[in-house]
Formats: sequence, structure tokens, C-alpha cells
Amino acid sequence: MLDEERVRADTPGCASSDAPGSVFLDSAGSSLPPQVVLDTCVDHLRREAAIGGYRAANERLDDLAAVKTAIGRLINAAPTSIALSDSATRSWADFFYSIPLAEGDRVLISGSDYASNAIAALQRARATGAVVEQIPSDGTGQLDLDALTAMVDERVKLVSLLHAPTNGGLVNPAAEATRIAHSVGALVLLDACQSTGQLAIDVAELDVDALSATGRKWLRGPRGTGFLYVRPELAQSLEPGRLDLHGASWVSPDEYRLAPDASRFEFWECDVAGRLGLGAAVQYLLDLGPENVYDAIAARAAHLRKELPGIPGVTVRDNGIRHSGIVSFTVDGIDPIAVRDQLAAQHITVTVSHASSTLLDMTGRGLRAVVRASPHCFVSFDELDRFITAVAGL
Repeated sequence: MLDEERVRADTPGCASSDAPGSVFLDSAGSSLPPQVVLDTCVDHLRREAAIGGYRAANERLDDLAAVKTAIGRLINAAPTSIALSDSATRSWADFFYSIPLAEGDRVLISGSDYASNAIAALQRARATGAVVEQIPSDGTGQLDLDALTAMVDERVKLVSLLHAPTNGGLVNPAAEATRIAHSVGALVLLDACQSTGQLAIDVAELDVDALSATGRKWLRGPRGTGFLYVRPELAQSLEPGRLDLHGASWVSPDEYRLAPDASRFEFWECDVAGRLGLGAAVQYLLDLGPENVYDAIAARAAHLRKELPGIPGVTVRDNGIRHSGIVSFTVDGIDPIAVRDQLAAQHITVTVSHASSTLLDMTGRGLRAVVRASPHCFVSFDELDRFITAVAGL
């Protein structure tokens, strides 16, 4: 069971003097880090200021290697199959742009796919003559597995799956969809930006070919961090669209040699403090017990889904059968931005998810925007009730 008092004591934002009694419900955007992440980042920056960035980094080579080890423990992957990056989007794009595409090839995207993924797919389709097609959703809003089965053929080169969308609490059946894609030889790239850190991730069970994730959301790491998992045999065969002297070695005047593992997707220059902070965040989650954290997040989201529909004029907009820690809703007669701002005036932090981020899903449901509340394990139930009372007061 999660030690909630410890988690709150470990989170400086829970005792912020800037906003006494504040309620933070935006871990789907950029969460509040634990003290160990703050200390790790700041201490390394101070060390860089004292002795320079190169020496400071060389002192932490073992700790930097441990970042991948911790991530590997979290998602059940070998450290060599993990590449560190500056965001989930960078990780997703680095893998996607390494997949050869030609005229007539098909790329399938989720109905709730994120705008950055869809834009990249459309750009490559325009350049290569490939086509981008949407996987329909079923009556619950999740991926329609029967429709996907009917869609796939040998021309499908890549299926982009969104594990948990940014605009609501849906969790897609990723493992089942992956099996369907693999039946015709298609690769699967799983966007786990909103699931890593709040849902159990086992890349062996999911059987995906690649997975992208960020540090700043449910993992509670620093901004500007993320990682890419690549199936080991693929990591040894794909060539990234961009290389430097870290991802490859210059071995003769006209020859280079790729790194033998997922590090070929990395660049030499990076935010060392941020990566150390990411490692501290993942290790903190491992120390708490990931399942304890996942259960606590699920319980808080379930509390909101139970109470919010009882408020006149409030509609919860979450689709799906299985739910994540994101709770989306609208309030009749009040623009979602106004809801966000009026709650902010009461020191309650939520955010707004606009149709431009998940165009296919939101347009299909006739929604322009939704309010998004995403409580992490450090949020108390008293704070959740304060939020519910504030929404009722709107």
C-alpha cells in the first residue's frame, strides 16, 4: 500500500507557500516532481557551474548508465534497447522517420492519435506516396479491433497506436491491436506518453516494436526528457534519419559505423542534469512500488468520475472500457478555458485539451475542447473534494 504521507512530504509542491491549499490536477501535462528529482537536477547544475559540464558529466557516467537500467526495470526491457531523448515526440519521430516507406505503403493511425504523430505521418505520406488511414473506434470509443483486422494487409508497414489519449481517460487495447498488426508483418509504434508512470507497461507482454514516453508527466521527471524503447533486433537494423558521433562512429574518410543498439537513436549533446533527474524520478517510482502508485492514481480518477456527473450541467467525456488517470469533462454554458481560469483563481490547477490536439476523435464527437483533470498519487481525497466543490460552484 502507498505511504501517502511520505509521498506528500516528498513533494515540495504540496506545501507551496505561493498558493496555500492549492490543488494540483495536471499530471497529464507536467507533474510536480518529488524532492529527489529537484535535488538531483539542481545539484548537478551547481556542479557544472563549479567544474564545467564535461568534468561534471564524467563524474556521473555510472549514474547516467543507471537511468536506462531503471527505465528497463520499469518497462521490462534491456537497457541497451532504450534511447534517451528530450521528449516523447522526439522519440516517436526518431523511430517513425527511420521506417522505410514507398508509394502505396499504408500507415494506420489511431482515431485518438495525437496531432504531432498525425502531422508526421501526413508529412511522410506526402513525401513518399504512402497513404495514412484511420483505424475506426468501436462503440465504446476504443480501437475497433474487428475493423483493424479487416483493414490490415501486406501493404501496411506501420501501425501507430496511442495507449492513452491526451484528451480523456480511455486506455486502448494495445496488446490485442499489436497481435493483429504483426499478423501481416506490420511494425507497431506505441505512444505511451500518457501511460508510462500511471499504468503497468511490459514491452514483452505488449510485444510492440517501439515505444515512446516522456519524463515530465506521470513519471514526475523534468521537462525536456523522454525515452524510446526499440525491439533489440530492430535497434540493430534500422538507421535513424539523423546521426552524430554518438549514434555512429566515423571509421574512414567515407565510412561510418552505426552504434550496435538503441543508442544509435541518441545524440551526444544532452541535458545531463535532466537525464539524471529522469533517472531519479524512475527510481523513486520503483522504490514506492509502481503498482502502489498505479492503484492510487486509479482510485483518485475513479472518485472524480463518480462525483462529477452528480453536479448539474457537468458531463464527463471519457470514453472506453478501461480508464486511465485522466478525467475529462465539460460544464454546460461555460467555455472550458473559462472553467480552467476560474478554478485557477481558487488555486486549483487543471488544463484544457483542444480539438487541435486530437482532431479525429474530438471532431467525431462534436467537441471543441474539454477540461482535463489528472490527479497523481500525491493529491489527497480532501483536495479532490475541494475541486469537486469548486466545480459545483461554477
